Amino acid sequence: MFNPEEFVNRCIKEIRKLGIDCAIAAVSGGIDSTTAATIVYKVIGDRLKVFFLDTGFMRENEPEHVVNLLKNVLPSIQLTDVKQEFYNELIGEFDAEIKRRKFRSIFYRMLSRLAKDYGCTWLVQGTIALDWVETRDGIKTQHNVLEQIGIDTCKEFGFKVIEPLKELYKDQVRQVAKYLGLPNEIVYRQPFPGPGLLIRCVGKFTLEKLNVVRKATKIVEEFLKDKGFSQWFAASWEDEKIIDQELTKLIRDKYNKNVEVYKFTSVKGTGVKGNSRVYGPIILVNGDLEEDDVYRVYIDITTEDFDYAHVIYHILDGNKNGKYYVTIRAVITSNFMTAYVAKLSISELTNLAQKIINEIPEVSGVGYDISPKPPATIEFE
Repeated sequence: MFNPEEFVNRCIKEIRKLGIDCAIAAVSGGIDSTTAATIVYKVIGDRLKVFFLDTGFMRENEPEHVVNLLKNVLPSIQLTDVKQEFYNELIGEFDAEIKRRKFRSIFYRMLSRLAKDYGCTWLVQGTIALDWVETRDGIKTQHNVLEQIGIDTCKEFGFKVIEPLKELYKDQVRQVAKYLGLPNEIVYRQPFPGPGLLIRCVGKFTLEKLNVVRKATKIVEEFLKDKGFSQWFAASWEDEKIIDQELTKLIRDKYNKNVEVYKFTSVKGTGVKGNSRVYGPIILVNGDLEEDDVYRVYIDITTEDFDYAHVIYHILDGNKNGKYYVTIRAVITSNFMTAYVAKLSISELTNLAQKIINEIPEVSGVGYDISPKPPATIEFE
């Protein structure tokens, strides 16, 4: 059985042996980065320089909120605005893996600059086991995985890396955070990807789409915050689609309902089948299915015969002149290696969809991702 006290004591002993004179940490307010930085801070105190990098992909008012929240935990934390540097290099990028790798490159360029400015030769990271497993297996690049895929951080960036949590999974990190006495808002904060809203702007990245995602995220997070889900968020992309005649016939024949099945043409979603990455069309099911069937229909679509991972059930049409489709995603999991879809009632989903449509005129429609992990990954990219 995992013992957080033994784990922290072992980490402290190992960190002391390193003889660290100065280290930096980029903390997002998420449980992983905050827990890792807190462990190292216990050993080296103010020799740890802590930064919140505002990449421009944060949720509404998140940078200021996180910095204020963590001032009592990590007193040296500073807010650093680097959003323009990220926007300059990422606007117009489409491919999910290229987005993630470009984000990683810019992110560590910023950290390398900060390390040199402060004369630090160490970087503290909140990398956990799931991060390097998914990256090494080629499912998707996690931005904080470096040494595990052969990147020489001293040569590339000028610092050595400390990753106290790299063998732990999310449920174990939560136990460590509780033991350390971190605020409940950190301990129970839903995971947020390193690249943030960038990878929820599915497909071509634009500032207009980012604005839609940020507004939709606020609505979805507020609406579902008391449901006890593990993760819940919104993603968006251009509402460009074509009907898939083969899938439409398959679903109509099976459920005896007037259903249409579409493929979005301007985007792809990431999934996993076996140990292999899937990067294929996102499927939309539109029709009057029984509520139980809504949560079963993905099984008929995500078979070996079809190279799809994410299946969306259409909830509500939006504004006639809107060009962005918004999808709600909510899952329940303990370790994030696997996850199942949170089963909201159609009436709840309709109320949430209506709120999104009312508040965001650019939205043409709203759906709910009904795909578990696997075959889908939790994020779309």
